[in-house]
Amino acid sequence: MCKIKGLIRQAGHGTTNMRVLLIEDDTVLGAAVRDQIRAEGHSVDWVTRLDEAREYLTSASYGLLLLDLMLPDGRGLLLLGEMRKRGDVTPVIILTALDQISDRIAGLNAGADDYMVKPFDLEELSARLAAVARRYSGNPNPLVTIGNLEIDLAARSVRREGRLVPLTAREWVLFEGFVQHPGQILSKAQLEERIYAFDTEVESNTIEVHVSRLRKKLDKGAIETVRGLGYRLGGAA
Repeated sequence: MCKIKGLIRQAGHGTTNMRVLLIEDDTVLGAAVRDQIRAEGHSVDWVTRLDEAREYLTSASYGLLLLDLMLPDGRGLLLLGEMRKRGDVTPVIILTALDQISDRIAGLNAGADDYMVKPFDLEELSARLAAVARRYSGNPNPLVTIGNLEIDLAARSVRREGRLVPLTAREWVLFEGFVQHPGQILSKAQLEERIYAFDTEVESNTIEVHVSRLRKKLDKGAIETVRGLGYRLGGAA
């Protein structure tokens, strides 16, 4: 069981909002980890079996997975191997009681981004989660420049030609998704998932409305429409 230390903390600890899938069958540990991640400002789906995890992975887009290796219906490495084989590069941090060097090597060789042995400190988990998220986004430095836009992922702010651009919480959640996946086409369903994680009430035209508002506030070229597929980050003027 992890050390329940500093469980309730303020969000925005240098990380960006993510949707995290927690795969852990220990109910006490799972609840503690879930609460810690939520306190950091992320949304969390928690499952206890591999078959549940597979269902969630096919229906939602995640920024990171926390994966136990010993689950009621199999080994977590099997799921990790399936993900990597089909080209899924979602970051994965293994959480396990298996502490042999051979186990760590097997986990990392299977495609894990990090490996934590139970019991672990929740503060350390938060720090490792943030580090993996930064590596995945390609931005170890949370400052990103796109055309005339300066984006601070840690502060969750955008400046256009030096002037702060006020974004609503929903607008930031959407724009952050594009910044975290430069060049990648995000479907309307994927963008809706980000909104669902933030707010459960989403209208049918929510994405179109917020993309339009972002273009007006940031630049008409900030977000490109890819007909029939979705949207992707533009170059901005």
